[in-house]
Amino acid sequence: MLYGVETRILNQAVKRNAARFSNDFMFKLSREEIGRISQAVASSIDRRRSSSHFVILKRGENIKYRPYAFTEQGVAMLSSVLNSERAVKVNIAIMRAFVKLRQTLDTNRELARKFSELEARVGKHDEKIGVILEAIRQLMAPPKTSDREIGFHVRERAARYGMHRRR
Repeated sequence: MLYGVETRILNQAVKRNAARFSNDFMFKLSREEIGRISQAVASSIDRRRSSSHFVILKRGENIKYRPYAFTEQGVAMLSSVLNSERAVKVNIAIMRAFVKLRQTLDTNRELARKFSELEARVGKHDEKIGVILEAIRQLMAPPKTSDREIGFHVRERAARYGMHRRR
């Protein structure tokens, strides 16, 4: 449905291009996995039951061929080996997404490099800023008072002046 081709056409394309589909691109489902998928589909349909009837295989029984499952890379590879109009459009969209992803990664690398440079510059300035802040703190601190008086003091014996009282 994704590529607008029948399952048999998709299977033929995979068989003809087997070298393009390594184990990390595609694998066959086990009977247990097929059974779990059948159960999930059945319960989903039961919840959305309409007037039409569906025939669901019980736990993967009566399946002649086990179906393929494709990883993300396998889906991308499928779009390149299929010749339907939709497969071509999907392949183009995937290629554009890869280009955009690469541009985004390059942008992120450039930002990371610039951020590292900025950290290095700020790191050097941090020491200088710390010195400036310490000088400002010292200027803002109230001056320490000294017990010594500032100025010139003459230490002589002063003459005694007295007052006479009038009687």
